[in-house]
Amino acid sequence: MGGRIRVVLVRPRRGGNVGSVARAMKNMGLDDLVLVAPRTPVGAAARHMAAHARDVLEARRTVPDLVSALADTTLAIGTVGRETTPRQRIETPREIAPEIVEAAGEGTVALVFGPEDHGLSNTDLDRCQRLLSIPTADAYASLNLAQAVLLCAYELRLATSEATGGGGSAGRSSVTRRREEREADARPARGAETEALYEHLEGALRAVGFLSPQNPAHIMRDIRALFGRGGLTRRDVKVWRGIARQVSWAAEQISGASGGSGRRRR
Repeated sequence: MGGRIRVVLVRPRRGGNVGSVARAMKNMGLDDLVLVAPRTPVGAAARHMAAHARDVLEARRTVPDLVSALADTTLAIGTVGRETTPRQRIETPREIAPEIVEAAGEGTVALVFGPEDHGLSNTDLDRCQRLLSIPTADAYASLNLAQAVLLCAYELRLATSEATGGGGSAGRSSVTRRREEREADARPARGAETEALYEHLEGALRAVGFLSPQNPAHIMRDIRALFGRGGLTRRDVKVWRGIARQVSWAAEQISGASGGSGRRRR
């Protein structure tokens, strides 16, 4: 399963938990671990908890923010608790695992886990195209970080086995060959490309007065959710950035014609 599925830990609080996650990852054949702004050093406790997965732990990368962690990914799945009520559908690991495995044939897919104390923030979730939650008992719904990673990775391992018919890498290579036959523009957009699009769109929508300068986040969150549900290809990004350029240009023309005082109304 391995290199095309990434585990991202956002602002983890304890080094020991990071080590336990590395062990859970190696149990299920994953080895790409990224830490976003960890709040404590990853030291002896992490190495102790990693046990025979120290190679995964030592190969980890640390980045300053979630945008950096997702810059080269084609799909990001955020994990949430049952009490979360976002604006998009929440799926279980079993429901979404086959899609993750298929997407991993095209590019890197990230599973994003939040801090142990309060989970991912709304801003973090804005960076994810899909959401998942692990079903748990009502009596005690809380899972520790390594448990959550292990359960998600287990479902991915099962889905990989089913997709390849037990054939391992041979089945996946046939998927990869089919994907490579498609045009480059049909490939999913990477995180850096979609973030550039959202920034471009926000500027264009500000220019025509569609967004409030004081609080643009509300509508932009809806736009992110809209694009995230369908998924964006590289061609989609090019088309929408072309639209944003034209909107910005038109706004400049209107502003110039009115002496800078005109503003379109919604």
